[in-house]
Amino acid sequence: MNRTKLTCLSYVLSASFGFAALFATAVRADVVETKSGARLLGKVVKIDGTEVTLDTPYAGTLKIKQAEVASVSTEEPLNVRLAAGTVLEGKLNPTADGGVQISGKDGTISTTVDKVAATWAPGATDPAIVALQRVWSYEAAADITGKTGNKEQTGTAFSFRAVLAGPTDTLQFYSAYDRQISDGTKSADQFKAGVDYQNNFSGRKSWYVRDEGGFDRIKDIDLYNVAAAGLGYDFIKEAKQTLTGRAGVSFRYEGYGDPLTEDVKDAGLDFGLNHRLQMDNSLLVNRVSYVPSFKDFGNYRLIHESYLELPLANPAWKLRLGILNDYTSQPPRGLEKLDTSYFTRLVLNWK
Repeated sequence: MNRTKLTCLSYVLSASFGFAALFATAVRADVVETKSGARLLGKVVKIDGTEVTLDTPYAGTLKIKQAEVASVSTEEPLNVRLAAGTVLEGKLNPTADGGVQISGKDGTISTTVDKVAATWAPGATDPAIVALQRVWSYEAAADITGKTGNKEQTGTAFSFRAVLAGPTDTLQFYSAYDRQISDGTKSADQFKAGVDYQNNFSGRKSWYVRDEGGFDRIKDIDLYNVAAAGLGYDFIKEAKQTLTGRAGVSFRYEGYGDPLTEDVKDAGLDFGLNHRLQMDNSLLVNRVSYVPSFKDFGNYRLIHESYLELPLANPAWKLRLGILNDYTSQPPRGLEKLDTSYFTRLVLNWK
C-alpha cells in the first residue's frame, strides 16, 4: 500500500473516530426542548424556577427561560424540589402529554417543567438552605507609592475587611493604616479599626450598631473612638444596587496630644449614607458619615469615601481608584479642617 493510500486511510479513520465520539456524546447528553421546537444538548447544571442552565461544548453555558422550556431529560439523577415543596432524587424524562417525569429509587412523580422550583446535584445542599446561610468573605488592599526629583515622597497604605453576610444581616470587621512622608515630613500617619453590624428586621428597615477607634498623629489625635447605634432604611434595595440611610445616637471621644487642646467627650447624633452599584465590569461605592455633638452642633466630624473598583485578569484581584475626605470642624490649633487623600490600590478578594 503506497503512502497516499495510507494517508487517505488515516484521514478516514480519524473522521470516523471523531464522528463516533460526537455521536457518543450526543447519546449521553441531557436534552432541553423549547416550546418553539429547539432541541438543545448538553449538561443540565440547574433549574432555579426562572431559568434552566445548560453547559454545552458548542456554545458554552446557556440560560434558557424556564417558561419557554417544554421538556427536560437528564442522564444522571438530580435532586428536584417542586413548587409545592416535594423533594425527590431521580432522572428527568419527558412524558407523552408534554410534562416531565422524575424517576428515582423513592418513586416516580409526573409534573410540568414550570413547577420545578430548584434542582441540585446529589450530595449537595438545597439552594434554599444555602441562601439562608451566613457566608464569610474577605478583602485585603495595599498600595505603595514613591516619588523622587523635585520632591521626595513615599507612602504605604494597607486595609483589611472581613464580612459575614446572611439574607437579613451583615457583620463587618475592618482596619486600615495610612502613612505618607513628603520631603522628610510626615503628611499622613493614621490607623483605624472597627466593627459594624446591621440587621434588616423588616423589609427595607434595619437597625445597626457600630464602633470605630484609632489614631491620627497628623491631627494630633492620640486616640479616638466613635460608638453609635440607630435605625436604617434602604431607599434602593436591588440585586445590583443599594442605597441605605442611617440615623442614630453616638458617643464620640477624641484625645489630643497637646494638653492645651480640649479633648472631645460628647454624646451626639450619627448619620450615614451608604451606596453600592454593581455594574457589568466595575463596582462603585460611596460612603458618608456625619457625627455632630449634642453640646455643640458646630463641632462635628464628616467622612466621605468614594471609589471605583475594576477587575483584573484574575477575578480575585481588583484595582481600586478613589478619594477620601476627612473633615473635622474644630481641629487643634495650626491644623487644617479638611484632609483629602487620593488612592490607587490593589485589592484581593476571597471567601
